[in-house]
Amino acid sequence: MNIQVWIAILVGLAAMIDDLARRQIANWIPLSALAAGFGWQIGQSGLTGLLYAAIGTAAGFAVFLIFYLLGGMGGGDVKLMAGFGALLGFHRLLEAALWTAGMGGVIALGVLGVRSLRGKLGSTMGAATNREQGRDSIPYAPAIALGVWLSLVPKG
Repeated sequence: MNIQVWIAILVGLAAMIDDLARRQIANWIPLSALAAGFGWQIGQSGLTGLLYAAIGTAAGFAVFLIFYLLGGMGGGDVKLMAGFGALLGFHRLLEAALWTAGMGGVIALGVLGVRSLRGKLGSTMGAATNREQGRDSIPYAPAIALGVWLSLVPKG
């Protein structure tokens, strides 16, 4: 495994832990991905890497901006994808975004299944508590991290 993969693993784990524990992603996490991504890209391709990282950052930001503006995603998720965009570059970021969407769908189906099962078993007290705390949403950092990791798996 190269440094890029290790950066993605560490940033992804930090984001998942923070999002699951606090329901937000601390700013240092996407900033770490951004800084490491620019460093990785410049180290690999020199000044061209600077361009790869900048375009990847803009694309990562743009991918989820619409969902943020529609209220379906938090700002930390948008910043995290921008940071991963710097690390991955534009082309791999698009693959990661597709994997992320797929993983988000799988996670959402799992959460809905668990909630449905909980409702059928008569345990609605926990669901009401979650709603009262504004926790009906699903943390998206796990889907983002899984999507990025899957995009880094060698193909062929």
